[in-house]
Amino acid sequence: MENTPEVLRYAAFSTTPNGGNPAGLVLDAGHLDDAGMLAVAAAVGYAETAFVTEQAVDGDPRRSRVRYFSPIAEVPFCGHATIALAVALSERDGAGSFTFDTPVGPVVIETSGVGADITAAFTAVDPQLAAFDDAVLAELLGLLGVGRGDLDPAYPPRIAYSGNWHPVLVLADRTLFDSFGFDPEAVRRLMDVQGWAATVTVLHPLADGEFEARNLFPVGAITEDPATGAAAAAVGAYLRILGLVEPPSRVLIRQGRHVGRPGLLTVDIPAAGGIVVSGKAVRIPVLAVNR
Repeated sequence: MENTPEVLRYAAFSTTPNGGNPAGLVLDAGHLDDAGMLAVAAAVGYAETAFVTEQAVDGDPRRSRVRYFSPIAEVPFCGHATIALAVALSERDGAGSFTFDTPVGPVVIETSGVGADITAAFTAVDPQLAAFDDAVLAELLGLLGVGRGDLDPAYPPRIAYSGNWHPVLVLADRTLFDSFGFDPEAVRRLMDVQGWAATVTVLHPLADGEFEARNLFPVGAITEDPATGAAAAAVGAYLRILGLVEPPSRVLIRQGRHVGRPGLLTVDIPAAGGIVVSGKAVRIPVLAVNR
């Protein structure tokens, strides 16, 4: 490909290159069209790559226009790539506040710390919640090989929005949570029909204020996402709108164990407004690039 851009690689929601969720970052993508960005994302092969398509929007050096692509399509918003991009920009420009103009609207990211100790937190767009159509829920559960009786009765199934729409299912049994499987192609077909552009979120409650998550994201060779910031925001939205937490509150989400890339996402749930998701990110050395 001509004018192939430099691609940085970061692991988000982790302090080690082999944990969390890897994201590609292109800090200067103004010359790339949609096909070019999709080709780069496919070549990188991660769940998402973030592209800075315009720097210094409206003359603000800390405001950027950002788009996100999976290996197969554009994604409206990606939390882990947002965290990774904010950390990379903080390393270059210094910590503080950044604004990313994304397809779902402006997203404000606050970063703090220096060097390997930078933490980034984004505030997602205002959340929404929707009920499942009964037939769609039955189809989704069937694809995972679970029944309605396997769902935790304290956590009703819903579809939560905080930048992307995420189906949210909570399984009561830890063994079933660890062992359920699915046909990636069949799940992808259902997701495409329903317009679920990101992940299907399956949770299991741990201690108070803590969950473990598996996020199904069949794209290319990937079937599960290791750490999903947008889904974590959607989980915060789900918990607040259903009254399952008393804001302001904090929830920890552990994710990635099932795909060998454990990570930790911190979700702060205010009484109103967007959910705040925070975590660290670390650059992946070229020799450590995998998946």
